[in-house]
Amino acid sequence: QVQLVESGGGSVQAGGSLRLSCVASTVIRSNYCIGWFRQSSGQERKGVAAIYIGAGTTYYADSVKGRFTISQDNAKNTLYLQMNSLKPEDTAMYYCAARPGDVCFDRRPFGYWGQGTQVTVSS
Repeated sequence: QVQLVESGGGSVQAGGSLRLSCVASTVIRSNYCIGWFRQSSGQERKGVAAIYIGAGTTYYADSVKGRFTISQDNAKNTLYLQMNSLKPEDTAMYYCAARPGDVCFDRRPFGYWGQGTQVTVSS
């Protein structure tokens, strides 16, 4: 079992930055993907960014490329999402998730989820 706890959400103005953190209860195995999803009101949850631990391969949704950066600190069992140039459309609940597998944004479901952290971007 892997427990994930997110933090770092908040309210910012458009153009601002936030850094989300996700602390895992245990070392994430190298054959796992771990990443960030978001869900805004009335919409389905979508992948934002993810990383395949074993190779360090990163994945980004087109809507955040060039603005968001995913990174990990293995010593702290922590995943980060640096979000720059935030837009109102980035407003959502952000979730950290993990699962085994080497291709992060295929259709396989993520089995481990955090409780989420809210990000609100005002114009």
